[in-house]
Amino acid sequence: MPDFPLFAKKLSLSFNDINLLVEALTHRSYLNEHREYAGNHNERLEFLGDAVLELAVTDFLYKKFPATSEGELTSYRAALVNTVSLAAASQALDIDEFLLLSRGEARDMGRAREVIRADAFEAIIGAIYLDLGYVHAEEFIAKHLYKKIDEVIAKRSYQDSKSRFQEVIQEKKGITPMYMTLSEIGPDHSKRFTVGVFVGEEEIARGEGQSKQEAEQSAAQAALDKTGL
Repeated sequence: MPDFPLFAKKLSLSFNDINLLVEALTHRSYLNEHREYAGNHNERLEFLGDAVLELAVTDFLYKKFPATSEGELTSYRAALVNTVSLAAASQALDIDEFLLLSRGEARDMGRAREVIRADAFEAIIGAIYLDLGYVHAEEFIAKHLYKKIDEVIAKRSYQDSKSRFQEVIQEKKGITPMYMTLSEIGPDHSKRFTVGVFVGEEEIARGEGQSKQEAEQSAAQAALDKTGL
């Protein structure tokens, strides 16, 4: 069993009820595999933490950018609280060492683990809110997320990859990138798509995903990375 008080110390937090932190780090799969376990999984805390996170980040952005439109603020917020951002914040805390997962989930270090990390980050926020109050929860969010906003704006990561690539290519070449599905494999419930992004006749990059939309975004990001745009 992980050393949960050690993790609380790592977070610079002193929980009144350490079981709330344990719950925040418990994935549903662990309960399915350990029927004797008396604790709860973290989905309710994640639900609560998501709401606290949205309020805190919205308040932060509203005050930091008084002249920015609602639409831009919404985009900034989405970039700060998306799965990739939250999973990265979680990973920076070495959260993998403290998660309670089934053996199968523990082996998976791909996209599924990224989602688990992000969900656990929100659940931790929920646990802090319940145990210590909003002020401590907001301080935790500020410490681990607010500092990312300058990078989000500098890299324009508040725009999705397709939008960014299209904007750059239209500005430089005056044409719109095109996306073509190159392959589609797997059964209906588990498809895998490969999409190429083209500028004129030239294929710039490829991307994969479980949907055409995901593969297109992946291809656009690969094109941005490849061209350094």
